[in-house]
Amino acid sequence: MSADDLLTRLRALVGQQGPVQSARHPVNLPAIADWCDAMGDGNPVYTDEEAAAKSRHGGIVAPPATLDIWDRPGLPAQPRFRPAAKPPAADPRSRTLRLLEEAGFIGVVAVNSELEIARYLRPGDVVQNTQILDDVSEEKQTALGVGHFVTTRQRYETSDGEHVGDLLFRILKFKPSSGQQSTGTSPAAAAQARPAPDPSPALRPRPGINKDNEALWEGYRNHELRLPRCNGCGRVFFPPSPRCSSCGAFDMGYVVVSGRGTLYSFSVVHHPQVPGFRYPLVVGLVELDGADDGAGRGVRFLADLVGVSPAQAEVGMPLEIEWLDSHPALVEGATDSRGPITVPQFRPATPTRREDTLTAGSVQEGQRLPLWTLPLAPTHIVAGALATRDFQDVHHDRDLAVQKGSKDIFLNINTSLGLMERYVTDWSGPDAAVTALRVRLGAPAYPYMPLTFSGAVKSVDADTGRVVVGVQASNELGPHVTGTVELELQP
Repeated sequence: MSADDLLTRLRALVGQQGPVQSARHPVNLPAIADWCDAMGDGNPVYTDEEAAAKSRHGGIVAPPATLDIWDRPGLPAQPRFRPAAKPPAADPRSRTLRLLEEAGFIGVVAVNSELEIARYLRPGDVVQNTQILDDVSEEKQTALGVGHFVTTRQRYETSDGEHVGDLLFRILKFKPSSGQQSTGTSPAAAAQARPAPDPSPALRPRPGINKDNEALWEGYRNHELRLPRCNGCGRVFFPPSPRCSSCGAFDMGYVVVSGRGTLYSFSVVHHPQVPGFRYPLVVGLVELDGADDGAGRGVRFLADLVGVSPAQAEVGMPLEIEWLDSHPALVEGATDSRGPITVPQFRPATPTRREDTLTAGSVQEGQRLPLWTLPLAPTHIVAGALATRDFQDVHHDRDLAVQKGSKDIFLNINTSLGLMERYVTDWSGPDAAVTALRVRLGAPAYPYMPLTFSGAVKSVDADTGRVVVGVQASNELGPHVTGTVELELQP
C-alpha cells in the first residue's frame, strides 16, 4: 500500500465516533489505593474517610488523574491475551492503529494529554466514554522515526449520563530505526555532539580505603552515613583524620547521621571528563543536619549532586542522601578498596506534603514550587503502568520495548500525569480541586535516570480562586513532561 493510499484510508476514519465504552468495574477503594501507592500520593481525600468527609468533597474521591483509566479494557484487550472468540475493538483509534501497524508503524509513544475535570469521581461510579477520532496527520519525520500523529477526543460520563470530564489524547505511531540522520555535520558541531564518557559508575577510579576511613566506607556499604568523631572530646568532623585537630587525641570513632542537610556551596565540573561520571557534574558542599562541628554549625560533606541541573542548584536548598552502589567486589568479603563500593551522593530533598490548604490570596504569580527528584526505578515504571491499567508492553517488557524502537521500558503518560498531580497538590494542600491537567511529552523517562520536577505559578485569580501552575519534569535527556495543572483554591 502506498503512503497516499494509507493516508486516504486513515483520513476516512477521521470524525468517526466509536461505541460507548463502559468500565467493567465501578470506581473502587482498592484500585484508588493501588494508584496512590504507585504515585506515592498521600493525599487523605483519596483514602482517609474521616479526613475526606471534612473536605470540600464530603467523602472519598478518586484522584482526578485517574479519569481515563477506569473504563480501560485491561489485559484482555492486548492481542497476545485476547480470547479467540473476542473480536478486536471497534473504536476508531483502534482501527487506525491497526492500519498503521499493518503498514509497519509498530512503535508507539504518547505525545499529548489534556484532561479536563468536571467533577471528581467517587467510589461506586461506573464510568463510560465516547471516543471521536479528531485527526490523523500526514506522514512526519521525527527523531524517533517516520510516523503519524493520531489525535482523539473522549467525553467521560457516569452510567447515568452525568458528565465528569473530557480528554484530548495524541500519540505517535512510528517505524523504528527510521529516525532523522545527521548529514554534513561540521567538525565543531560533531565535537559539541560527542557523547560524554560512559556513565557506568563502575568505570570510576576505586577509592583509597585505609585504617583511617575504613569504618566510614563500611557504613556506606550498609547505606549508613557515618562521620568521624573524636572519642576524646566528642568533636564530629569531616574529612577523616587519624588525629583530632581540636584536642590532639588519636582515638577515633564515628556517629551516624540522617543524611539530610542544606547546600552550603557548589561547583560545576565540565572538564576533564572522567569515565563513569555524567557531565556537567554538580559537586556540592553539604552542611549536614544533626552533626555539630563544635563551632555551632553542621559538618560539611563534599559529594556529587544528582537530579539537579547546574541552573537548578541553589545555595541553601534542602538535600537528602541517595546511595550509589558503584563497584562490585573484587574480593568477596573484603572491607577495603577491593570490596564492593557504595558512594554517598545527594539529591533535592522530597518536599513535605502540606496538611493544610493554600488560599488563592496566599499565592503569588511567579511563586516557585520546591524541586522534587524521583529516583526512577523499573518498579516505579511497572507499578505506574499497572495502577493506570496500561498494559502496553513498552512499559513493562524490555525486550519488546527495544524491538519497538526504545532503549528500555519507559514511564507511561498516565503515570507522568499522576506524578505531576501529586507534585502540585502536595504543594497546594489536600483540599485544592484540580480542574485540568495538560501535558506535552518530550524525552522518555527511562529507569535509573532521576526525574526532577520543577514548577511555578503562572496565574492567580484571587476572586475566583483559579490558579494555574506550570510544571516541568526533566532528566538528563531533557524535559520529559511540560504542562500545566489548573486548580481551584478558596479565594
